[in-house]
Amino acid sequence: MPMIPPETTHQQKKVRVVFDKKKNKHVPIFYEPESLAAARSKLTAHLSKHVPPEKVTGPVRMVTKWIFPLINGHQNGDWKYTKPDNGNMNKLLEDCMEELGFYKNDAQISSLIVEKFWGEVPGIYIKIEEL
Repeated sequence: MPMIPPETTHQQKKVRVVFDKKKNKHVPIFYEPESLAAARSKLTAHLSKHVPPEKVTGPVRMVTKWIFPLINGHQNGDWKYTKPDNGNMNKLLEDCMEELGFYKNDAQISSLIVEKFWGEVPGIYIKIEEL
């Protein structure tokens, strides 16, 4: 069953400032709003079925193709050039893949190709290879 890619991005994390009585000063508290937590959960659930037996340990090339459901008269395969932007959109995916054990750290991604399209079959198509 195809997964409709989330449009919530890593950049939507929130911060609030609270007074820490132990430190006797105001400190920032970072948190994920409900929409971001739901997107992380959705990605993690789908990715968990594809975790490799061993983490990649060297440099990685990652190719991702994000296919969003057709809307507003777009044709299958048309480039999507509206939000979310590629960098923010892919960061959440990279973090989820790291947490699941695809690689040790997303800093290993030495080559990255991110594309987004409108399509009849939505989903995220991912290829990672050790360089």
